[in-house]
Amino acid sequence: MPYQWLDEYLLKKRGVTRDFQPLWNWIRYHVGGKMFAAVCLDREGKPYYINLKQEPLEAEFLRGQYEDILPGYYSDRRCWVSVRTDGAVPDQLLRGMLDRAYGLMLGTMSKKARRLALGLTVCGLECAACPLYHSSCPGCNQCGGRVFHAPAGKPCPLYACAVNKKHRTGCGGCAQIPCPLWEQVRDPALSQEEFEASLSARLENWKGVPEDAL
Repeated sequence: MPYQWLDEYLLKKRGVTRDFQPLWNWIRYHVGGKMFAAVCLDREGKPYYINLKQEPLEAEFLRGQYEDILPGYYSDRRCWVSVRTDGAVPDQLLRGMLDRAYGLMLGTMSKKARRLALGLTVCGLECAACPLYHSSCPGCNQCGGRVFHAPAGKPCPLYACAVNKKHRTGCGGCAQIPCPLWEQVRDPALSQEEFEASLSARLENWKGVPEDAL
């Protein structure tokens, strides 16, 4: 298959997992447990279609522009397309289609489910990597932002702003970052240099998440 980059490209996206469905002979790519793309294999294990989710109007347009983009094989033909693996569809176009499929599937989830699928808190921390997770803190996604360092009975100011006030998935993509609230919830044990490094790392975690999923 000409698109040898596809597997690595998809697995670099935050929250993406891969499995193999032997009954269908498909390599499937999921985010939050929901499939957004698949490579269909023949009996010899060679790829013949790449199935991916698209918006109905976009799918119709693409099918009209490219002979190698077809209605979704064994999928909802309105919302999925199949791309032949002969390489006729330009790599750049296919990457954009895969990005869109990933974003569309994230967009079907609630904001909480998106954060859980991405493995992130509102401020971009990876809960699983935090030593306080499951000990001092259940995670802001599980407790509605009412974490141990928040005011008693209230959500963390960042959670309250991003989720409750602005109805966003998290702080990623906000034009006001870093805002004064970040200083308000700053860990006092961190030096200025450490704080700035932490902030940069958390914002980096949000990069690559489609804007319409933020």
